[in-house]
Amino acid sequence: MPPLASVRVPLSWAPPPVPKVWTDAPAVPGAEWPIVILGVPFDPVTLKRAVEAIEAMIATRLPHYVVTPNVDFLVQAQRDAELHRILVQADLVLCDGKPLVWASQWLGNALPGRAAGSDLAPLLLSRAEECGWRIFLLGGAPGVAAEAAQRIASAHPLLPPVAHYSPPRRPLAEMNHSEIVARVRAAKADIVLVCFGCPKQEKWIFQHYRTAGAPVMIGAGGTIDFLAGRLERAPMWMRRSGTEWAFRLAQEPRRLMRRYAGDLIHFVPALMAQLWHLPKRNKDQAASHTAPSSVAMSYGIRVQAAERLHRDALRSTSFFWTQAAEQRGHCLIDLAGVTSIDSTGVAFLAHWQRRLARTQRNLILFRPSPAVCSALDCAHLTELFVIADGTSPRGSNASAVRSDL
Repeated sequence: MPPLASVRVPLSWAPPPVPKVWTDAPAVPGAEWPIVILGVPFDPVTLKRAVEAIEAMIATRLPHYVVTPNVDFLVQAQRDAELHRILVQADLVLCDGKPLVWASQWLGNALPGRAAGSDLAPLLLSRAEECGWRIFLLGGAPGVAAEAAQRIASAHPLLPPVAHYSPPRRPLAEMNHSEIVARVRAAKADIVLVCFGCPKQEKWIFQHYRTAGAPVMIGAGGTIDFLAGRLERAPMWMRRSGTEWAFRLAQEPRRLMRRYAGDLIHFVPALMAQLWHLPKRNKDQAASHTAPSSVAMSYGIRVQAAERLHRDALRSTSFFWTQAAEQRGHCLIDLAGVTSIDSTGVAFLAHWQRRLARTQRNLILFRPSPAVCSALDCAHLTELFVIADGTSPRGSNASAVRSDL
């Protein structure tokens, strides 16, 4: 998807009144909604559904990338705007960490569970053996990728030979990018597991996923050490209970002690701030609320949001929002009347924008209310959107929006 520019676009016209074209409708069975945690919208998928999503990506032969943020990723993204943007724009954002599952529960929209890269990789390898996908292992200490490739070949004899390369350890700016990309292209890989560690691997992926020729790149971090047998996974009961961190700490105390302590110090206050700014329920449950509505326009579709942009409100009108997101052209959503928005509402807007951006379209936030502006600022997502509220277009995306509107 193309990088998005931050623009605030005042529109030169007064939008006509929006006719009500939707009434209350039952929720779509099984509908699930994303959730923002510390500014990153997570996809609510299980490991099984993650494999299915990656399979669908491969079938398109178009470039995609997948990230698996844990607490450390989110803490780093708080002070690294580039990393934050990369995580937000990823095609699939998986929850790698039990603390994030707990956080989603506290925020009122529980993720279905942990989908760690170290758990995802074995499932992908099994599916790759069935489908004939080509795997490329990129990164790791000298010799680790080769060991991992040998172990994979033994465990999956029908899998095409696993290509691998461990480039010399250098800062991102000093790496031989052209050589690495050439190796990936020559291997004709379907999935590239990039194991440079965060944020280096995410930044490398974002720089090259469109040109490397692989349909899917995944930031896999230390997964390559597990695949090579260099590190042992924690017992299943520890993974399920959220205590795998203690097992990892016992394996690598010098490397992980400072990281875990720093993450705890930064993560808890940031999560408390999100809970404060983005309540998980509307306090005024007894108030009456209008339904969202939409109307077709020359540029695409204009949507009038209701007062609440919460998980429960979204679920109760799932069919409406599904239909709105599938419309062609730009989407303008009038948010002037939104008095309350939660972490799910923010994630929903981010997902909608991400979806449109893949086809060079925009989700235009029209007259966002103070509640919406505050929520976007809290999540550091304001720059993700085109925002319209005045008289004449300006900004790097303004000409494209002006011509369509």
